Amino acid sequence: MPFIPHTEDDVRAMLGAIGADDIEALFDEIPAELRSRELNLPPALNEMQVSRLMMERAARDGAPLNFIGAGAYEHHIPAAVWEIATRGEFYSAYTPYQAEASQGTLQVIYEFQSMMTALTAMDVSNASLYDGASALAEACLMAVRGNRRAKSGRILMPATLNPVYRRVADTICRHQHISQVLVPYCTDCGATLPDALKRYEGEDIAAVVVSQPNFFGMLEDVDAITDWAHAQGALVIAVVNPVSLALLKPPGKWGERGADIVCGEGQPLGAPLSSGGPYFGFMCCTQGLVRQMPGRIVGRTVDLDGNPGYTLTLQPREQHIRRSKATSNICTNQGLVVTAATVHMALLGPEGLERVAAASHANARALVARLTAIDGVEAVFRGPYFHEAVLRLQRPVADVLERLAERGLFGGYALTRDYPELGEALLVCATETKTDDDLERYAGALTEVMQERSPAPATV
Repeated sequence: MPFIPHTEDDVRAMLGAIGADDIEALFDEIPAELRSRELNLPPALNEMQVSRLMMERAARDGAPLNFIGAGAYEHHIPAAVWEIATRGEFYSAYTPYQAEASQGTLQVIYEFQSMMTALTAMDVSNASLYDGASALAEACLMAVRGNRRAKSGRILMPATLNPVYRRVADTICRHQHISQVLVPYCTDCGATLPDALKRYEGEDIAAVVVSQPNFFGMLEDVDAITDWAHAQGALVIAVVNPVSLALLKPPGKWGERGADIVCGEGQPLGAPLSSGGPYFGFMCCTQGLVRQMPGRIVGRTVDLDGNPGYTLTLQPREQHIRRSKATSNICTNQGLVVTAATVHMALLGPEGLERVAAASHANARALVARLTAIDGVEAVFRGPYFHEAVLRLQRPVADVLERLAERGLFGGYALTRDYPELGEALLVCATETKTDDDLERYAGALTEVMQERSPAPATV
């Protein structure tokens, strides 16, 4: 939306209304020596020059072919999504505190909640959270509050969960006497074995986290883990990729009772890979835990004339209720990105989202087949996966990724820092955006890199 500045007459009229001589008088409380500093700014540019400068800066990044996933995924976003989301009615809207003046925004959130409960097979959805990592932290807090059978704040956390999620959850939760108990994974299948949980039987556990797919892209035995957790009196927190749910069993149907809380990152639903954000977290739960859920819930009702209307039904945050009763103080929703996600899901529909998931899975399998045919490249884990997989290289991963970048390829995510026990391991991802030519280009480039001579060590 173009910015139209105030005219000189507007400025004079406003200054006259408040009794100020000039704009500088509005800042007279700031010491003069602080206001007199010259800013080292380049000459002003007009709109056309600024647009050209920004295009030139963006062009420096090039247009590399991307095979990185690791929690942020490149999907096709129909042009209509952000054309609608950036209309003034949505783009400038924030939080619908006044229901009578915010019916459009409230309806969008209500539609979003309805779609998320359908996708996850859960009872209730909130109006979103900051991102997937903080959504997990909120889910841990929520589980400890909601599980009255548990006296401890211990959460079983799988090592196969996104390491960033684990770190964020620990940062937020550890000062509230909630601790993570790391559950190891099977080095053969890259998932958590139900037998690995037996050592915790009979212990006081508040919740068990299950990631589906996990950080390696592998599929967990969600039914067995869910039933085990419930048998121990623990709640189940599911961390899921929303696109994968178009193909995989929804968490509300895991095991005999389903997961209790579902959260994750909504970025795959219409948000571009724009330098790290903004993203949004989603959260769903069972009806029994709804009053422990952070954020807001929008409800649908009818007025005296029978016309539909929307309102904020549940607002368990400190600005609405007593601070001691609030469920969270970091539950601001990402309204604009949620609007885009709602439009995105509405345009695709269930069939379209299923096609996206199926194409992503097929491309990942094709990519792994091509890359593992190269000498010095092997698959690390056996078993089913979604659209990511872990490969082990016979060359340093950092060096390989640097060589691929020189060829215009982002080859994947190096696991050497987070999972050093896997050796020179690389997490690769393919979505529906990749073509056969893209896969061949990656395979050809990786073949060249693997055949290159390693640089000789520097001599002193």
